[in-house]
Amino acid sequence: MDDAKEGERDAMETAPLPFRAAVEALESARLRPQIEIDPTKPPRRLAPFAYALEATVVDGDEDLADGRLILLHDPAGHDAWQGSFRLVTLVRAELEPEMAADPLLPDVCWSWLTGALQSRGLSYGEPSGTVTRASSHYFGGLSERPPASQIEIRASWTPREGTGGVPDTASHLASWCDLLSQLAGLPPAGSPDASVVSLPQRRDPQSR
Repeated sequence: MDDAKEGERDAMETAPLPFRAAVEALESARLRPQIEIDPTKPPRRLAPFAYALEATVVDGDEDLADGRLILLHDPAGHDAWQGSFRLVTLVRAELEPEMAADPLLPDVCWSWLTGALQSRGLSYGEPSGTVTRASSHYFGGLSERPPASQIEIRASWTPREGTGGVPDTASHLASWCDLLSQLAGLPPAGSPDASVVSLPQRRDPQSR
């Protein structure tokens, strides 16, 4: 084991019990097979304790969407969070250019985040974030590549704490994966629901 991994293991062993329990729930969550998820190095300056995951929605050889979810914990609490835990995320997906031009797209994508949490009956507070659309046009030696458009959601929210001061992080992770899947254009997990609309995806995504 290298020094970095050994240091992370030692830090986890000395972390407060609620944080350790929240991380264990994240690591044990069962997700849909199209989502590939792995732990990654968390930021160190946002909170005394942090844990991060990276996920990619894969369809065959195509990466349809990707994202990062970070769990923050401050045992002393945080005024801006109104709690001792905070979830922070970045998710992004490539779109057809005409979809990116839809003026309602940012509002729809934000509603998918809040809707994903509410659909699983999760209690949360202090949500905040941004939805960004970006378009790329290629010139010169890259002029044969078609224009590419991307939607990006950056957000954070406070998961309400349950027994022992531990939030239901497994369910929050599942709802986050619901959002990621919807951005990727996958049908909802379980029984199809015609009322749920996903973004039609570019079928030849450019490498990021």
